[in-house]
Amino acid sequence: MSNDILDNQGRGEASWRWPTVHPEGRKFGAIAGAVALVVWIIWGPWFGWPLAVLTYCVLAFFRDPVRVTPQDDAAIVAPADGLVTLIQKVAPPREMTMDDGSGTRPLDATPVTRVSIFMSVFDVHINRTPIGGTVRRVVYIPGKFVNADLDKASEENERQHILVERSDGVRICFTQIAGLVARRIVPFVKPGDIVAAGQRVGLIRFGSRVDVYLPAGTEPLVLMGQKIVAGETVLGRIGTGNVIEGIAQ
Repeated sequence: MSNDILDNQGRGEASWRWPTVHPEGRKFGAIAGAVALVVWIIWGPWFGWPLAVLTYCVLAFFRDPVRVTPQDDAAIVAPADGLVTLIQKVAPPREMTMDDGSGTRPLDATPVTRVSIFMSVFDVHINRTPIGGTVRRVVYIPGKFVNADLDKASEENERQHILVERSDGVRICFTQIAGLVARRIVPFVKPGDIVAAGQRVGLIRFGSRVDVYLPAGTEPLVLMGQKIVAGETVLGRIGTGNVIEGIAQ
């Protein structure tokens, strides 16, 4: 079903299928499987079963399901699966508002809406770009590994900022943040790459968070506590937004 066109009028074919395992995770699955097999052979199933379950969990963590991304120029799609835990007005990351000498115009330091998406170890950890365009900056910053659910994780944790610019000049910055367990941010893109909305741009291993800085004048269409899906859930529409209330039930 990958790259197939589907619409809201019934065009296209949709069916459930097992998600593939991203190549980044196959080596970890192979190592865990090999250890489980050796333990099973030497000490028997009583010790081998837990490691077999662990192997399944490792492969499940690196699952890479197909997503259907809305083809709408105004839509900003979610870059990560997870729970919306913070929605705040803050200035964009300092690294994105500074002149880095590359010739890329920095972002304004004026506060914009930041939507923070927390990914538990049970969520898909493949991250996707919120809009299509050209990757202008990819900035990696080493740091701590405090709980990614905390606000201070945006400034203290290991993180990677990505800035994407559309052909009409609209730019969006989003940040991959390593969490309490995560120790590795893996990028799939570099400055100069052309990406389509919803395209895979990286992953974070074992529990983490992604922050999205919406363009000025854009308010989120998602709510605090909402569970969202990378590449599919529309976070907002460029230049629009109203107050939306929800009820937990």
